[in-house]
Parts: sequence; C-alpha cells; structure tokens
Amino acid sequence: MKRILGLDLGTNSIGWALIELEEDKSDGRILGAGSRIIPMSQDVLSDFGKGQSTSPTAERTKFRSARRLIERFLLRRERLHRVLNILGFLPSHYKTEIDFDRRLGQFLPGKEPKLAYDKGNFIFKESFKEMLQDFAACKPELVSDGKKIPYDWTIYYLRKKALTQRIEKEEIAWLLLNFNQKRGYNQLRGEEAEETQSKKEEFYSLRVVDVVATGERKGNDEMCYNVVLENGWIYRRTSRTQLDWIGKVKEFIVTTELNEDGTIKLDKEGKEKRSLRAPEDKDWTLVKKKTEYNIDKSKKTIGAYIYDNLLDNPVQKIRGKLVSVVERRFYKTELESILKKQEEFYPELRDGKLYRDCLEELYQHNDAHKKNIAQKGFNHLFINDIIFYQRPLKSKKSLISNCKFEHKRFIKDGKTEFAPLKCIAKSHPLFQEFRLWEFIQNLRIYQNEKDVDGRLAMDVNVTDEFFKSEDDWVRLFEWLNERKDVDQKALLKQYLKIRKLDNYRWNYVVDKPYPCNETRSLLLFKLSKVANIPNGFLNKENEEALWHILYSVIEKNEIQKALKRFASKKGLGDDFVEIFQKFPAYEKEYGSYSAKAIKKLLPLMRRGKYWNQEEIDVNTKGRIEKIITGEYDEKIRDRVRDKAIQLSDITHFRGLPHWLVSYIVYDRHSEDGEIIKWQTAADITLLPQYSLRNPIVEQVINESLLVVRDIWNEHGGGEEGFFDEIHIELGREMKNPADKRKRMTDKINENENTNLRIKALLMEFMNDGGIENVRPYSPMQQEILKIYEEGVLNGEANIPDDIVKISKQAQPGKAELVRYKLWLQQKYRSPYTGMIIPLNKLFTSAYEIEHIIPQSRYFDDSFSNKVICESEVNKDKDNRTAYEYIKADGGKKVQLSFGREVSLLSLQDYEALVKDSFSRNRGKMNRLLMEDIPESFIQRQLNDSRYISKVVKSLMSRIVREEGEQEAISKKVIVSNGSITSTLRNDWGLNDIWNEIITPRFERMNELTNSQNFGEWTNKDGKRVFQTSVPIELSKGFSKKRIDHRHHALDAIVIACCSRNHINYLNNESALGKGRTKDEKDRRRYDLKNILCSKKFNNGSESNYKWVFNKPWDSFTQEVRDVLLNTVISFKQNLRVLNKTKNYHQAWRSNGNGKMEKKIVLQLKGENLAIRRSLHQDTV
Repeated sequence: MKRILGLDLGTNSIGWALIELEEDKSDGRILGAGSRIIPMSQDVLSDFGKGQSTSPTAERTKFRSARRLIERFLLRRERLHRVLNILGFLPSHYKTEIDFDRRLGQFLPGKEPKLAYDKGNFIFKESFKEMLQDFAACKPELVSDGKKIPYDWTIYYLRKKALTQRIEKEEIAWLLLNFNQKRGYNQLRGEEAEETQSKKEEFYSLRVVDVVATGERKGNDEMCYNVVLENGWIYRRTSRTQLDWIGKVKEFIVTTELNEDGTIKLDKEGKEKRSLRAPEDKDWTLVKKKTEYNIDKSKKTIGAYIYDNLLDNPVQKIRGKLVSVVERRFYKTELESILKKQEEFYPELRDGKLYRDCLEELYQHNDAHKKNIAQKGFNHLFINDIIFYQRPLKSKKSLISNCKFEHKRFIKDGKTEFAPLKCIAKSHPLFQEFRLWEFIQNLRIYQNEKDVDGRLAMDVNVTDEFFKSEDDWVRLFEWLNERKDVDQKALLKQYLKIRKLDNYRWNYVVDKPYPCNETRSLLLFKLSKVANIPNGFLNKENEEALWHILYSVIEKNEIQKALKRFASKKGLGDDFVEIFQKFPAYEKEYGSYSAKAIKKLLPLMRRGKYWNQEEIDVNTKGRIEKIITGEYDEKIRDRVRDKAIQLSDITHFRGLPHWLVSYIVYDRHSEDGEIIKWQTAADITLLPQYSLRNPIVEQVINESLLVVRDIWNEHGGGEEGFFDEIHIELGREMKNPADKRKRMTDKINENENTNLRIKALLMEFMNDGGIENVRPYSPMQQEILKIYEEGVLNGEANIPDDIVKISKQAQPGKAELVRYKLWLQQKYRSPYTGMIIPLNKLFTSAYEIEHIIPQSRYFDDSFSNKVICESEVNKDKDNRTAYEYIKADGGKKVQLSFGREVSLLSLQDYEALVKDSFSRNRGKMNRLLMEDIPESFIQRQLNDSRYISKVVKSLMSRIVREEGEQEAISKKVIVSNGSITSTLRNDWGLNDIWNEIITPRFERMNELTNSQNFGEWTNKDGKRVFQTSVPIELSKGFSKKRIDHRHHALDAIVIACCSRNHINYLNNESALGKGRTKDEKDRRRYDLKNILCSKKFNNGSESNYKWVFNKPWDSFTQEVRDVLLNTVISFKQNLRVLNKTKNYHQAWRSNGNGKMEKKIVLQLKGENLAIRRSLHQDTV
C-alpha cells in the first residue's frame, strides 16, 4: 500500500492527514488526521492579510532601540564625569554623589543630582544676573515689578558668552553635559529627502491675515474656507467650526510643481501651481531644512540663535518649535568654538600631563587607541571621542543571500573549503544591464482586437510586427537603458508611436512601472548638470567606478574626499563634486546571483552590437562547442542538449532567455545545486532564523516540518522511506506577496459585501409577489443574482451615483433596496439571443447559469466563465464554446417553452453585443469571443512559480525524493489549490458531514435565542437534514467552515486523497497538447473524466445528470466522519514569559602574552533572565 501525507498550510494553522491507499486505488484507510494551531494575535493576522507583514518582535525591537540610545547617552556622561573630575571642573555638591572608585562615573545608588542646583539653590547666580541685564535692556517689562525669568535660560546665555568671554570651570562642565544631552542628528547619505525633478516641498510658518467662508460644503456638516496668508497665498481648508485663525502663525508644507527646467508650472489661469497642507510626522526632514536655513541665515551658533530669539520673543517655545531636529555639525561647530576660546583662559585644557591622565583613566587596556589620540588634545577628546562619538555601523554582509551558482575556494587549517559568493547589489551596473535584457527578452505586445483571416480575434501577439529584426531590439535596449523605469503607456506611445492605445497592451501589469537602468539614468541626469563633460564619458569603466564610490561610501565627509579624487583623476571641475555629493545613497538591495555568475550569463543574453564572442568565458565556450558537435561530456546532461537543439553555431548563442543561458553555462536553472535527501525523521532540519523575509511564513514552514517529523516518528517510527507521497495545499495568503495579499483582502471584503447585499435583495424579492420562486438562502439563486447584477453594472455606460453607492454597500436600507431592484430589472440581456431577461422570471426554470467554455473541456467555475441565458439555448449550445456556437448556428431559431420561439444572434451582432455589454469585464469578454482554448490560457493555471511555494515544495521533496532525482521539486510532491479541494469536498459528500458535525452548535443557538434564526430541519433529496443559517445582521465575517479548527484536518484528508489525475483534470492540463487536434484533446479529457467521475442522475432521469468525482474508496465518507469526531486539536505551546539566557558581552582579557585583548565572554555574575511576553497592552 502507498502511504500519502496531506498538508493544508495556512498562516497560523497546519492541517495534516496520513492515508494508506492500495496501488490500484480500490481501497484505503485514514491512519490519522489533525490540526496544529499556531496562536497568533488577530491584529498580526489581519495586517498580514492586508500585506502589512511585520514581525511579532518588531515592537520589542523599537523599544530596545530607544533603550540603547539612553544607554549610550549614559555611557558618554560617565566618561565625561571621569574626565571633568580629573580636570577639577565639577562642582563639589555634584562630584560627591558620583562613584569614581567602582562604578566609574556613575551616580551613587539613589542619587541623581543636578549640576546647576545645590539643594535647590541655583549656583550660577552671577551669570543669571548678567542675563537679567540683557533682558532689562531688550524687554524691561519682563523684569520689572519683581517678575521672574527662568534660571534654566542661563544655559543659552552661557553658550553665547563662552564664544567670546571667560566663563567659570563649573559652567564649562554644565555646557559639556548639556551638549552631551542634545547633540544633533547625524544624518547619513541616503537619509535626506529625495529630490525630485517634478516638484519641490518646503516648510513655512506664515501669519493668517483673513479667513473667508466660500459657502461650499463638503459632506453633511463641513464648511469650506479660504485661509489668506501674509504672503498672499491661499490655503483651502474644511472645518465643522468657524476657524479662529486671524493673526495667528500657522505651519504649512508647501508643494510647488516644477517644469523640467526647474521653473514653476502655471495653471490655465496663469497662476503658479502650488498646494498647501498641514505638517505630518513624516515631514520632519522639511522642518529640519527650514530650521537649518534660518540658523545659517542668522550666521550665529545654535546657542546664540536661541538666546537672541528669547530676548526678542520670550514666549517662544524652543524645543520642537524654534529649534527642532538639526544636523550635528551645528552643535559640533559651536562646541569647537567654545572650547577653543576657553583654552585661552584655562591652562588645564592645554596641559599635556592632565590629558595623558585622562587617557589613562579612559583607556586602561586599549593601548592602540590611546596611542592614536595621544597628540590630539582635549578638544578632540571632548568633541570626537566622547560627546560626538558615533559607533560605526555593523556589517550585515552575512544577511546577503548566497549565489547558487558560484563559490570561492580557500584553505583553512590545512583543508580546502568552499563558500558561496554573495549576491550582487541591485544597483550595480552589471545587474542593471542583466535585468534589462531579461525584461526585453520576456516582452510581448498584444493587440486586444484584430481581424485575423476574416474573424475577430482577441489578444493577438503582434510583437513581431514592431520588432522585426535584431536591430529593433537593440534600439529598444538603448532607449530603455537611459530610463529609470517604463510603463505600458510610455512604451506604446513614446517609443512605438501607437495612437490607439486602448487596443494594445503589453504582457506585464498594465498600470505598474518596471525598472530599467535606474543607476545609469540617475548618473546621466546628474552629469547633465556638470559643465564640460566630454561625450561618451559614462563608459563601462567610469560608470562602475563612480557607482562604487556612491554605493560604498556612507559618511558625508568621506564621499566628498572620494569624489574629489575621482574628479581630479578624470579632469572634472569642482561643480562635479558639488552636484554628486548630494547624490542619494543606493538602497541595500541584492539580486539572486553574484557578479561572477552574471558576468558569465550576460554575454549570451546580449544582442546585436552588444554581443561579443570574446566576452564568453572559456569554460562556457567549451560547453557550447560540445553542445553544437554533440560530443559526450558527463557534465552536460541530455536535458541541456534538448533545450539547445536548435542552436547549431556559436553565433546563435545570443539574445537567449535567462533560463536557457543558465542551463548552457551551469547545467541547471531552478534546480538545486546540492540535492538533499532526509533519510530519517531525525535528519529533518528547520529553516535558519531570518532565512525568509517573511517571519510569519517562516514560522509556519518550520512548524510544518516539526509536525511532519512528529507524524513520521509516531506512525512510522522515524524509519527510512515511510512516506511515498506528500500532497500540499498552500493558503493563498501564504504563497502570495504583500501587494497581492492586499488586493485579495480588498476583493474578499468587496465580495462579502456583495454576498450580504444579494441576500438582502433576495429577502426583498421574497416579499415582492411580482418575482417568482424566490429562495433567499439558496446558494444557486444567490449566484444567479450575482451574475445578473454584475452583468448589468458592467454593461451600463452611465450609472446614477446613488445606484453606484448602493452597489457597494453590504446592507442597504429598505428604500435603497426597492430603488436598486427597480433599476436592475429589464437591464440584463441574454448574450446569445440579445433578449431581455426580466428580473421577475430570473429564478424560474426558464433561465439557467451557462458556462461560456464548457466544463467538460475546461474546468473553470469562476464568475468570468458564467452568464445567464435561456434554458433551451443552454441545452442547444451543448459542448461548444460561446463563439463556436454562434459561428456555427448564428441566426438559428430555438424553440422555448409554452410555444415561444427565439432567434440566435448573427456573428456580427453577437460580437457587437459582447463588446458593448462586457467591455468593462475583459475576462468575460475574452471568453465570449474565444473560439478555442489557447494553451497559454491553461498554462497560467499550471504554473505556480511563487517563491514561498518553491521553498515548501523543495523542503518536502527532501523527504520523498527518489534515488537519482535531480530536480529541485520531486515528482512525489503534489501541490493542490483551494478550488480543487472545494470541488472534491463537495462531490465526496464531505460538506454534508461537516454540517452534521457542527449542527449541535446551531441548534443550541436556536435554544438560547428561542428562535429558528440559526437553522431548521428540512427534507433534502429524501433525507432529513438541518439547514444552518445566520441572520443577515450577524453574517458579516461569519463562515460556518471556520468555527471549528477541525476543518483544517478535513481539508488535509481531501488533499491527501487528491491524485495527480484530479489536479490535471481540474487544472485543465488534459486540455493541453502540442500537435494534438481539438478532437484528440477532447478525447483525452473525456477518457480522464471516465476514470475519475461517474454520472449522478437527478430525479431518476437518464437525460438529467451531472458528472461527480468518485470517492477514494466506498467507506470513505463515513470514515472521515469518525476520524473528525475523534480529532483533538493541538496548539503550539509558546507560553514563555521568563527565559534563562546566556548573555555575552565584550570585556578586556589577557591573551596569555601579557597583553590585554577585547574578547566576547559569557556573563557569569547575576541571574540572567529575559522577558518574552508583555504583561499587558499599551494603555491608550
């Protein structure tokens, strides 16, 4: 018997099932099933579904970063204390409360004195009195009649005075500690707000001179106002209350639109295009620029600037208003000036012996650093070594992905070892070119509608009409190579000069811009501003050299030095350095291959004049010669020769697709370089932490591996070869990237609103005697009405605003439902006859849901493949596509019930109706105009190339891989999807089993509410069943499948029993077949259907039946019920609150030669505990 493991993987759940199946599939049994739940807060799950994937530890990381900033401030303060103590600058009351013996520089336990206050008395009274004299001269009213000025303002007076006059030693200490506390922002390259060519954003503080109500209203209770500012600008604002702003100063972010030459754009009336808005948290960089501009303009230090502003406007708020975040250079320059002046009055600041004593105090073991700064002096010690010291950023090179093709060899401890090379930076010119050639190779242009051989064809590939030769592709490359990005409109309109854009599209996402050569385009843009740049300056050598400087240098002062050296070497002027030192830093993003690998791949991807045979590396040339001649080489597998069979000369190895180049150069593409087989359960290893960029998916995959290991040990004793196959279904949230998860969540919410609205409409119809045969809780009738509504909404050109509003609501009011019903009726037309389908007959047997492409030929149960038509027309259409039917029988008369007769549309009228009614639903329109099923249409369903899917399939392949199997994904790993599971679950009668299991819950709700609102017993197909339901007002977000965790186990059982034949049939693989005729494809699919399915007759009628999938074995349904009733849910236990930890830290230790070295050592003193859980949520 064959043992099959089924896995249903969700974002916080794992369903599993282990079955045994006879080889001939005549019998089987379920060995076990269960659900593993990973506890996860609802907000994390919700954010994940919306595409906002964050680690559960992200919040802890944020707070830990804040704690580290405080810790580093305290370390600097301790070092300052120790130096100032040696200099004798600390006041006695402050000095006595600092520990200089054991905890060097720290305050004594329970003590934290203020330097400027001794027992509540301000100690710098003389300086305070001098400051009062300044205020008496500038603002006498502030000091008259016994009015008081804050003592703390003295610090700003001293900062200004110290620039030109002597201040006391203790006052110097106060200033130094003040600078340590607020030392400015150390802005690195890349942290500046990116400059754009099209707009300029600035921060302004402007006085309001008038507020004028416009009389317009926004919403129900918001009035529109024009706020007139002192410079004549007008800020438009809405408010529920009267704006009392006249005479007040308000802050604004002003966005000015610019032309390409930098001049301000004008609107139709000749006014400058400018918009104003209130500042937000993200605008702090603009506030910073404005503050820095004001300080530079005043030509004062920050301390003097603040003090003078206090003299002029004493009510001015300083922190966050007058001076917000500014760059560190302002504080550094001020402190340098102060210390330089105070050196003149205090010989201690020039005393070499005192300086050496301070170094000995701070660096008892660090002889190298002590020697390095021995001649620097106190200014350097205070400014660069203590107060403004910035810890170098740690290297994160270890986190860069490894190249799967290339490695380096080195000798360690006498042994030869190998290590993979790190992947190339995405901004590297080589990667930029590689990505662009790949984009061009995959580019296709489609014409939406085209007359082909006298018939209307949809989505015709017309790429060869625009790119007829290799030179055409080269010209496209050169155009794209100087652009930052390109979208569909730019390519079609600007480059291809297509006028009717609506009739053409490319094969990429329509409204998404795709990157071209971002590095080169930005370099060219900056170079265009530099004077006297020679033509052709940006060759490959200069481009890579310049990129390397801009990519690798982080510090602003260092980038300036590097650019000056480059400019001097290349003979460029000073304006080059001025322009390029503002160049934005490149993002630290990396490709999939190393530079070495790309250098081997790229020569075979280039075309035309960019292809050079000499650039192909020697090993690749040797492989190419053997591929051409057919010479045997064990390193060249047959699959490579098969893929390159049409390449008969070395000149043919150009313009090749990325996947083929990988096979030619490295003998593999998506396959693993190292084939791993886990022989026993003990061999299973988890993914290393942070190996995936998504922590939630990483957690689920690791938990899945643990579950598989437990099953292997429990049911198979951990022995080799226990599993024969593994079947997997990945939840859509798991395998899709963030942007798709967000779109899916939005679509799910929209669909849920539609479902609720449809139920409400059916309830309204039931109360309306004019509409026949309404059953509000019938899934079939709900689906019919949804198709009807969709067809009407997409077919109407001008929909009233109130109807649009109702069509998006979940639960419209009664009056809105009546209005909507009246609008809907008489608007849906049968696509085959053009006749109106009246709403009052919609739910009768006269009309049916019809599959545009028959399910017998192509399984597609989506809304895009469904329309409503006359029942007799549906039967007459039979096993044909819609277009085949009209093309063959257009104009034919079809007999309806009660002696009525209807004519099918002619082909011309049919095409016109489809384009008119379904132009806003291109998926449905394409199906209606599709004569046959294109293979590319089917292939999209078969290919699941998403990254997470590959990771899971690759890991599970390590368990069931056969001997000699080289592919990354083993043929013993089968991947299903949700729609397949849903279809099989329904056909195998498992939905009824699930309803039976959860029925007691709904019966209890009826008892608690003393009603029948949650379901009732009814007769269905001769059986007495409980029909569950939920009141409409409670149904939003409710799913009866998800109220019990056992549904994961149920799905896993279905997944385990789902064979490759099931998947091929339902994914329409059987409709594929190159070289096969239509009849051969249909016969192949029909044979597969007869193996998997049987006819289910309705009401004993031989002509009224449908095909359903056969059960895996006869007792399957009952066995599933028994297994589910005995299933116990397991929860991942992660209840740690306190953990014992090993804490490593750096400390000076002897190296055995009498010298001290800094080593990472284990902390041995004290009890090391780490808190792993918050005790409560943050208070609001």
